[in-house]
Amino acid sequence: MRSLLTLLMLLMAIETSAQITPYESSGKKETATYDQAIAYYTLLAKTYPQAKLLTYGSTDFGKPLHVLVLSRDKIFEPAAVKKADKRILLINNGIHPGEPEGIDASMLLARDLLKDKLLPKNVVICIIPIYNIDGSFNRTGTSRANQNGPAAYGFRGNSKNYDLNRDFIKSDSKNSLAFQQIFNTWQPEIFVDTHTSNGADYQYTMTLIPTHKDKMNPVLSNYLSKTMLPSLYERMAAVGYEMTPYVNSIEETPDQGITGFLESPRYSTGYTTLHNTIGFMPETHMLKDYDKRVDATCKLLKIYTAIVERDSKLIAVNKKIADTDVAKQKEFAVDWKLNTKDFETFDFKGYAAKYKPSEVSGLDRLYYDRNEPYTKSIKYWNTFEASTTITKPVAYIIPQAWSKVILLLKLNNVKVSTLASDQKIEAELYYIADYKTGTRPYEGHYLHSAVKLNSVKESLQYYKGDFIIYVDQPTNRYVVETLEPQAMDSFFNWNFFDSILSMKEHFSAYVFEDTAAELLRKDHSLKKKLEEEKAKNPELAKSADAQLDFIYKNSAYFEKTYGRYPIARMMEDIKLKLK
Repeated sequence: MRSLLTLLMLLMAIETSAQITPYESSGKKETATYDQAIAYYTLLAKTYPQAKLLTYGSTDFGKPLHVLVLSRDKIFEPAAVKKADKRILLINNGIHPGEPEGIDASMLLARDLLKDKLLPKNVVICIIPIYNIDGSFNRTGTSRANQNGPAAYGFRGNSKNYDLNRDFIKSDSKNSLAFQQIFNTWQPEIFVDTHTSNGADYQYTMTLIPTHKDKMNPVLSNYLSKTMLPSLYERMAAVGYEMTPYVNSIEETPDQGITGFLESPRYSTGYTTLHNTIGFMPETHMLKDYDKRVDATCKLLKIYTAIVERDSKLIAVNKKIADTDVAKQKEFAVDWKLNTKDFETFDFKGYAAKYKPSEVSGLDRLYYDRNEPYTKSIKYWNTFEASTTITKPVAYIIPQAWSKVILLLKLNNVKVSTLASDQKIEAELYYIADYKTGTRPYEGHYLHSAVKLNSVKESLQYYKGDFIIYVDQPTNRYVVETLEPQAMDSFFNWNFFDSILSMKEHFSAYVFEDTAAELLRKDHSLKKKLEEEKAKNPELAKSADAQLDFIYKNSAYFEKTYGRYPIARMMEDIKLKLK
């Protein structure tokens, strides 16, 4: 009897220890470290059979990414979850470890759902405890100068000093590759990435960035705008945390209005949109007390769980329709601009913005007077229009040399075919006519933009092992928005193909002089072209070197690969020999 009592007391002690988070044990002043978070989830998984802690890949810090899976029916295989017709909600935390509310809130969420036996019937919840493990170890309490707690927290950059919320397309970090493995293995219908805001002061604890409605498939956009967002706002207000759209002010303060946030695919929710997953980036306000920020985040995560459970059948139908539509879709918007004419208004709860002399400079400085809260109607510009649209090809042809491109396509569940033999294929080719490049590095790259293309049809030789990507897949948006150079976050813009932008051969002028003269004697059209160009460009007429260069670039000697985008567009369904 005594031994049984001892065992029961031991089991109760284990369960109790599994229920107190490091955040709670600190008096709600501290956020969990990486080791504390993993130990906590490990104990939860040992205590409750409805929880399982998995690992995927590696990170630049040398540790794998963990995923805690919560399943009422103890189904922990992604394929089995889909077969059981359950939705998947993926929650990502600590992409910026200095914004740690989600780290602690997710631990509370998991504990409460397990302890109180509240796991949803039709939803499996996947939680990444800390995505930027590297940055979480770089722990201080000073790197976010404007933030009100917690006592210590991690750093925004990872161990390569990348901002991981700019890395989802270029994938310079191992963290990104591990995340994409998780995402494309589980294929969630709903994704939430927890953050903390910077910027103006206002009354709200929680702000929200949803996947932008204008970028989404219409059926998903309609559900998001008319059903999910109203429910989120109503339920958060009901639990004491009225929300506002993310405060992206057009002027110094929100009083003159705010705009929607267009998350391109470099960001987590922009990336998930490429897969017809509805994404959210909740941002708590940095100046609110840390315990309020954690509480608001935890309540929001519980509301997401409840809404996905409520709408599980509808969410499944919408996702299936969107995937089918995208597979058949012919026109794709690949760049966007804000419509500055269309706006709506809403009642915004802020604080009066005032100015007073600075104690530092003696000049006027902005401050928000919390003794003067206000509610006023402000403008909200939240409509984006396509600025660049492309027609998809039948398929893209990718030479096998571009191995990182193929790796990322495969990682994102893109079906890839391989040529079984050497073959000549007629296709549409792009030549890069013009582009702009940033003058300073951005996340390890000199990012291109404003790309202009010349398109030609050519028959090129391809080889056994080269790749064919047919554009008839649910992953079409990922394919098109990475492979089309004009897309805002294309592989081209992220410098994947910069080697094509420089010439590999040239000429010695004293030798090419005789060759050029012979070319002009034999090719009258070339001579006429040169004369016409000289007439238009007096500077060319004054420069012997420039005229030689013009002749060279318009001759058979000029390298055809210079500026030629290496990925071709197959515009007709040609029968190819494929493996």
